[in-house]
Amino acid sequence: MSTIINQDFLLYSEAAKRLYHDYAKNEPIIDYHCHLPPDELANDIQFNDLTHIWLNGDHYKWRAMRANGVNEKYITGDANPKEKFMKWAETVPYTVRNPLFHWTHLELKRYFDIDEYLNPKSAEAIWEACNAKLATKEFSARNIPKNRHVEVICTTDDPIDDLSHHQKMITDGYSVKVRPAFRPDNAIKIEQPQQYVNYLQQLSRVSDINIQSLKDLLEALQKRIAYFHANGCRLSDHGLNQIPLGKPDEAAAAKTFEKALAQQPVSAEEIDQFKLQVLVALGKMYHEKGWIQQFHVGALRDNNKRLLSKVGADVGVDSIGDFPQAISLSHYFNLLDQANALTKTILYNLNPADNEIFATMIGNFQDGSVAGKMQFGSGWWFLDQKNGMESQMEALSNMGLISQFVGMLTDSRSFLSYPRHEYFRRVLCNLFGNDIEKGELPADYDWIGGIVKNICYQNARDYFDFH
Repeated sequence: MSTIINQDFLLYSEAAKRLYHDYAKNEPIIDYHCHLPPDELANDIQFNDLTHIWLNGDHYKWRAMRANGVNEKYITGDANPKEKFMKWAETVPYTVRNPLFHWTHLELKRYFDIDEYLNPKSAEAIWEACNAKLATKEFSARNIPKNRHVEVICTTDDPIDDLSHHQKMITDGYSVKVRPAFRPDNAIKIEQPQQYVNYLQQLSRVSDINIQSLKDLLEALQKRIAYFHANGCRLSDHGLNQIPLGKPDEAAAAKTFEKALAQQPVSAEEIDQFKLQVLVALGKMYHEKGWIQQFHVGALRDNNKRLLSKVGADVGVDSIGDFPQAISLSHYFNLLDQANALTKTILYNLNPADNEIFATMIGNFQDGSVAGKMQFGSGWWFLDQKNGMESQMEALSNMGLISQFVGMLTDSRSFLSYPRHEYFRRVLCNLFGNDIEKGELPADYDWIGGIVKNICYQNARDYFDFH
């Protein structure tokens, strides 16, 4: 039985089909935020098997497998790769109406030319066919993005990273631009005293600054920003529950830092005040370098403490949080704007109830210096599916300019996730196509198709200005 993944998948009108096939389909990909391992790209690894490339590290699939009654042995445990894949194949038929059902079959078709449903009956043949292709040079870590028409990949990198893998790819002349993105979350996690002290020791070594004060910390971060900039970085990224609320107070933040360094207890209020002080300082550094800052906010992470202690973080026990966002976002942006130091910014929201808050917040700080300076980022994590994407784009359309939207990213650890750009483009074209069919937009395809093309590629190319 052929799958539902045909040429007009998710395109429900003639206008949508025309927009996708004529304007969106063939645009290059700028994947400006992902979690691909730079070492795997630099070393151009060959993947051992389908589990290695498809299941390892994929907490989306892990959550589904747990929900389907699969024992942890076959998810993050010591089962062999084929056993883990077979348990995933048992789970896939039960993922109907979950985006995993669409993604799974898009990926099988686009990468492996397999147009049949994955289930226990088809699993053995699919395992063998995919593994045979994965053994070929076409499926090396570097060739997969190259063959998917990817122009730029931005990885997610800690300030302590030496970026040697990025340097190697430049030296090797790899045709896909692989740029680092600065993710300094560990530099502000003073709520974890022992881990924080250990991290500061590493940051001290790579920055050649003995970090004993807040001033030292900020100097070390500024030094690492300069190093990242010299290695092609033009973006930062932060993963936060919310932007802390409070008044920047350098003296108080310095005292809090000293307490954390001595591994003394710090209050929630002290933690927030310290983090805000550092985030404001970082925001000014980003502005000075002309970087884009990104904020992923709203996740309630590592909820299952038993699984956290047994398996570790980022294993699929995170959820949407219900943190207040509006006041703290406004406060933070005002602190930077009043200092004439608010750089280009992308906000990603995880709570769909907050979509309109984010869509209106970015409008408060557009300043006419550049089109779409403040961006409401694409549907993220639990919202990077059809309904989530549509809701994000509806809010942005109604309260801002979707025509200036920089579009989709994978936010993925998997080399097989590039069809998420196709998925997004189909949803985008269906949204615009339906409006054309209903007479709410003109059937001027050069005009509307041009906007679609821009959202898929050109807006990001102009916004990030990668060279």
